[in-house]
Amino acid sequence: MPARRLIGLVCLSGATTTVSIGALPALLPEIGASAALADWQLGAVAGAFGLARMLTNVPAGLFITHHLARALVLSPWLVLLGAALLAWDGSFVVLLIGRALMGLGHTLVMLGNLTAMLRYRTGPGLASALNAVEFSAMLGVLTGATLLSLLPRAVPWNVALLISCAPVVANLFLMPALVRILPRAVGDGPRPWFARSQATSEDAALDEPPGGRSASLAVLAVAAGAAIAVAYSSVEQFAIPFRASREFGLDRAGIARLLMLAQTVDVVTLLPLGAVADRRGVRVVLGSVLLVYAASLGLIGFGSLPVLALGCVLYGFSMSSWMLPISILRSVTPPSRIAWRAGLYRVSIDGGMFAGPFVSGLLMARHAGVLPGVMLVVTAAIGLALLLHPRLTRAH
Repeated sequence: MPARRLIGLVCLSGATTTVSIGALPALLPEIGASAALADWQLGAVAGAFGLARMLTNVPAGLFITHHLARALVLSPWLVLLGAALLAWDGSFVVLLIGRALMGLGHTLVMLGNLTAMLRYRTGPGLASALNAVEFSAMLGVLTGATLLSLLPRAVPWNVALLISCAPVVANLFLMPALVRILPRAVGDGPRPWFARSQATSEDAALDEPPGGRSASLAVLAVAAGAAIAVAYSSVEQFAIPFRASREFGLDRAGIARLLMLAQTVDVVTLLPLGAVADRRGVRVVLGSVLLVYAASLGLIGFGSLPVLALGCVLYGFSMSSWMLPISILRSVTPPSRIAWRAGLYRVSIDGGMFAGPFVSGLLMARHAGVLPGVMLVVTAAIGLALLLHPRLTRAH
C-alpha cells in the first residue's frame, strides 16, 4: 500500500471535516442570543460535541477493529445530518442532538483515520506523519475561521454554519477512495462487530510490550492528551470568544481574527515540531511544549487585549503538539490493538472536549478565571513529569 497516498487521503478527509470546527466558536454568541440560551445551556451545546465523542469512542474503537471501512464510509453522513439539524431549529434540545450527531460522525472519521495511520504507517517518521495529518486538520479549522471573518455580517448564523459544513460533502467521495487502498482483512470467516484486537489471544499476548516505564509513559500520554483537550476546548470555545466580545467589545469578525491568529501559528509550526520530535524525542518535545501551553493559558485568561493576542500566539504554537501524545501511546501499543487503545485514548480527549466548555459555561458568570488557572497548573505539572520521567522511573 503506497504510504503517500494513504497520508494524502487521510489529510484531505481531515481537512474537509474540520472546517465547521473552526467556524463554530465565532458563531456561539449569536447562537446563544438567537435561541435565548443561558450560559450553562450554551456550554452544554458546545460540549455536546465532545460528550458524544467521549461516549462513542470505546464502542467505535471496538467496531473499527474489524470494520474500519464501514466506519469511514458512514462518518460524513452523520456529520451532515447533525449540521442540518443544528441549522434547522434553534431550540435547545435540537441543538444538542445536532451537535451530538456531528460528534459521532467526527468520532468515526478521526478514529478511523488514526487507526489507518497507526496500523499501516509505522516506523521512523511517525510523529511527522501524524503532524502532517494534524496540519491538514488545522488548515480546515483555519479555513472555517477565515470564512466566518469574510462572510457579510447580515448572513444568519445557521446559513453560515451550513456553508462551513459544505466541504464535508467531499468526504462522500474521499472515504470510498481511502477504503479501496486499505489492505483487505485476512481470512474469509465472519468477523465480530466489536473486538479489542485483530489478532488471536495468543498472538496478542506475544505482541504485548513489557510494562514498567512504558506503562507509566502511556499514563502520562493520556493525561497530556486530556489536559490539552480541556484547555483547548475551554480557550477556543469560551475564553477567547467571550472575553473578546464581553470585555473588549469585539464582533464576530474580531473574534474570528483572534482565532485565526492562533490557528495560523499552529499550522506554521506543526510540521517543524513533528520533525523536531522525531529527532529529539517525542517525550522531551511534548513536555517542553506543555510548559509553553501553561504560560499561554495565563495570558489568555487574565491579560488585556494585547496580552490576550500574545497568548493566542503561544496557544497556537502549543496546539501543534496535539498529536504527540498519541505518538507516545503508539510506541507502547502493538498494531493489532491500536483501534481499541486509540478509542480509550480518545475517551480522555473527548471527555476533555466536553468538560472544557461545559465547566466554562457554569463558571462564566462569576468565576471565569478558575478553569484557566487550574489548567495552567495541570499542564505545567504534566510537562514537568514528562521531562523528568527517566529520573522518576529510575527512582522507583
